[in-house]
Amino acid sequence: MSARAIFVIPGDLAAISGGYAYDRAVIAEAAALGAELAPLSLPGGWPHPTTADLDEAARRIAATAPDATLLVDGLALGAMPPDFVRGLNRRIVALVHHPLGLEAGLAPARAAELIANERAVLALVDRIVVTSRHTAALLSTDFDAPFERIHVAEPGTAPAPRAQGGAGAPLRLLAVGSILPRKGYMPLVEALAGLRDLDWRLDVAGGFSDRDLLTALRARLDALCLTDRVALLGAVAGERLESLYAQADLFVMPSLYEGYGMALAEAMARGLPIVATRAGAAADTAPDEAALKVDPGDAPALAGALRRVMMEHDLRARLAEASWRAGRTLPRWRDTARRVIEAIEA
Repeated sequence: MSARAIFVIPGDLAAISGGYAYDRAVIAEAAALGAELAPLSLPGGWPHPTTADLDEAARRIAATAPDATLLVDGLALGAMPPDFVRGLNRRIVALVHHPLGLEAGLAPARAAELIANERAVLALVDRIVVTSRHTAALLSTDFDAPFERIHVAEPGTAPAPRAQGGAGAPLRLLAVGSILPRKGYMPLVEALAGLRDLDWRLDVAGGFSDRDLLTALRARLDALCLTDRVALLGAVAGERLESLYAQADLFVMPSLYEGYGMALAEAMARGLPIVATRAGAAADTAPDEAALKVDPGDAPALAGALRRVMMEHDLRARLAEASWRAGRTLPRWRDTARRVIEAIEA
């Protein structure tokens, strides 16, 4: 493969999040396949750019080779006005992790504006890469994107040792994902409030992306007397994150929406039993045999599922075994990069 493209990425490529991890892995694996995805960072407040942000984005893109294809991360592309995209005069491949207007916590008017803008922008691009079959179907039906122009490149998952869990009580629960409304941590806290009779601890590994929500979560944990049982760790990566997975007894994902659910795949790679919501593509990422699933935002149902898994050792063992088996079948990052390159070359 010899594709070359400018990979337009808003913000810091080194940031700790699923989307940026995807971008970094695809760049690295593309190079191993003989393709060059040259990262181009855009400064500013994406996905809510100012006029100055757009002007600087246009200047930086114009400074690249005029015949190079642009692979544009959806965090930026979905917020670019259609006239701005037309003015780039480039072949464009969109990378959509999930539609911007489906982010929880947006004002209804802003959500509608982002959805309308992304629908218009996707009509202008040559190809669209998505991270799940769910998102492919969503863009085709709700965003009028021609299905034949959509390429699915599910996130890869690196092989990992099987989690060993904690040494008995308390049960170690783990959630991974930034502190954002979409990640559903407030319903999770409400669910855990009804489980104080059980012996457990929860680690939340995720950057403090929404400071107002972080303040509200801490206040709610204090009001429910859970501050000594729930640790909000902030952004965690590398050996420390590996240690959290290794020591966990149960993985919980309370998201309101996911474009894939990379943390679910990471949990399956380690054979963790899972309690999760049917949140967008995440409903399909983890098979039913590996996870108890509830509707997003349903704190009582989430509490019931967590109680079952924590109290029933045999159920926890069955979920863990199914999770481990499913983890052996997950795509690798080399597969992901190959599919992205195929979309660029199509």
